[in-house]
Amino acid sequence: MKTNKSEFRTGLKDGIPIALGYFAVSFSLGIVMVAANISAVDGAVMSLTNLTSAGEFAGVRIIAAGGTLIEMVLTQFIINLRYSLMSLSLSQKLDESVTFWKKLIIAFGNTDEIFAVAMNHQKSLTLPYMVGLQSLPIVGWTAGTFLGAVASGLMPERVSIAMNVMLYGMFIAIVVPVAKKAKPVMIVASIAVGLSSLFYFVPFLKEISAGLSIIICTIAAASIGAVLFPIKDNAEEK
Repeated sequence: MKTNKSEFRTGLKDGIPIALGYFAVSFSLGIVMVAANISAVDGAVMSLTNLTSAGEFAGVRIIAAGGTLIEMVLTQFIINLRYSLMSLSLSQKLDESVTFWKKLIIAFGNTDEIFAVAMNHQKSLTLPYMVGLQSLPIVGWTAGTFLGAVASGLMPERVSIAMNVMLYGMFIAIVVPVAKKAKPVMIVASIAVGLSSLFYFVPFLKEISAGLSIIICTIAAASIGAVLFPIKDNAEEK
């Protein structure tokens, strides 16, 4: 029992920085939701049940544009496909005491940042540790969305509009450091930006819905990147 409590407390401590970051990002998400006519309560429920920043931002955009369920499903599948790979990798580090049903609990909160922290944990991953690690980020993500939506109605319109820039700042902060070190990332990101611009400015492409344009740009940019910059296996590298 003491060991479980210690593991849980360690997880809570490791999750504090993630929770703070999630709160800041989800605050801007709440503002975006209000602009899409999503209430603060509905937005909080969405964030509580969908722990995916890129996926949720894209989902809100599709809702605002009146996209179809098929567009929503395909977009979420493409954007969140990486989590299946993360879960497979994470499962190799789980403690033997983690049963199938416990794995499902852990899988619910397996985000990019939580995965990174968990993989760097020096011990095997137990359920108490993972629950502790995920608890505060879930609270931060949900609370940030709710408070952002509420604050949007209290802030002056100019300030509310300016806060939307936080979303683009977040993506820039994620992409630019990696793009500086990896030329393929910079090129693929530039291709995605170029394709997205075409769907925004070209007359007949502007008629395509936001959800479908996201799917096309994502698949096209990733496919071009795979052709131009294939990852060689160990045998080829040697």
